[in-house]
Amino acid sequence: MKTIGLIGGMSWESSIEYYRIINEEVNAALGGLHSAKCLLYSVDFEEIERFQVEGNWEAAGKLLGNVAKSLERAGADFIVICTNTMHKVIAPIAERINIPIIHIADATADLIKKQGLRTVGLLGTKYTMEQDFYKSRLESQGIEVLVPGQSERVRINEIIFEELCFGKIKTPSKQYFQEVMKGLVEEGAEGIILGCTEIGLLIKQEDTDIPLFDTTRIHAVEAVKQALGD
Repeated sequence: MKTIGLIGGMSWESSIEYYRIINEEVNAALGGLHSAKCLLYSVDFEEIERFQVEGNWEAAGKLLGNVAKSLERAGADFIVICTNTMHKVIAPIAERINIPIIHIADATADLIKKQGLRTVGLLGTKYTMEQDFYKSRLESQGIEVLVPGQSERVRINEIIFEELCFGKIKTPSKQYFQEVMKGLVEEGAEGIILGCTEIGLLIKQEDTDIPLFDTTRIHAVEAVKQALGD
């Protein structure tokens, strides 16, 4: 079994889910008392979020690159960045290490294509929905990406940073997401990417008939496949 290097803490609420899913999947595959070999470096999200607001992606990339290097030195065989948004700086992170990084959008795109879908809605932080780093990664693999309108993007971002990052699960917020997803389907989306690792805490597949792609679970499962050599 390979050792997974997890860059977490963005937020720690979703990092918990990564740790839980990864260990459950390893145990399901190997049985007994098996659990994952993993290293978790949990950063101070306040510092990362400040870089996001300031648009100082260079500093964010340098910080996370140093974290990835620490995980490599500690024995990690590959890296998992436990957040969608910070894949914006995957290139400067990769430059500082000699081990691979599993890209969350690639793992998600693979599953979307396996299900035969061509057009999906994308929900996430305003950075993920509005900037090109994530959408272009999907579009380069033949997937059309739809995002909500500007006012909806603002409200979704507020819910993520003011509620979900603090573990606050509110019924009105769930209903709001459901309405936004319905609107994306009316525009032609065949499925919805939960493109922020906290959204899966709020919206579950049983909450909707729309096919959901929970990036936290997808990413964690792919990490286990890589760790076990599948």
